[in-house]
Amino acid sequence: MNSISNQFSSIEQIQNQFLNNKTVKNNVQSSDVSFGSILKEKSSDAVKFSKHASMRLNSRGINLTKEQSDRLENGIVAARNKGINDSLVMVDSLAFIVNIPNNTVVTAIDKNETINNVFTNIDGAVIM
Repeated sequence: MNSISNQFSSIEQIQNQFLNNKTVKNNVQSSDVSFGSILKEKSSDAVKFSKHASMRLNSRGINLTKEQSDRLENGIVAARNKGINDSLVMVDSLAFIVNIPNNTVVTAIDKNETINNVFTNIDGAVIM
C-alpha cells in the first residue's frame, strides 16, 4: 500500500490524527413523550387570530364576549370533526373565516358587511 506523504498508510490514520475521533456522550435523556404530541398539545389549544383578523376586529370595535369566544371554539371543533379545512363560522351576527388545521381565524366580518356578501375558498360552514 502506498503511504500518504510518507507518514500515513491509510485514511483511518489521517482521521485519527486530525479529527481526533473521541467518543462523545449524549446527555439528552429520552422520554416517553414524542415531539409530535407536545407540538400538537401546544399548537391546538387556543384559537389564534391572524394579523388581518385582529385588525378587522379592532377597526370595527368588535369585542368578543367569553360566551361568543367559547361558541367560536366549539364551532371550530365541530368543523374539525367534520373534516372541514377552511370554514365559515357564524356566531350571532359575526362571521369568521377560519383555517381549521392551523386553528387560526383568517378574517372577521360583522353584520353590516355580511349582507349580500359571498364567501369563497371555504369547504364548509358552521352556524353557532
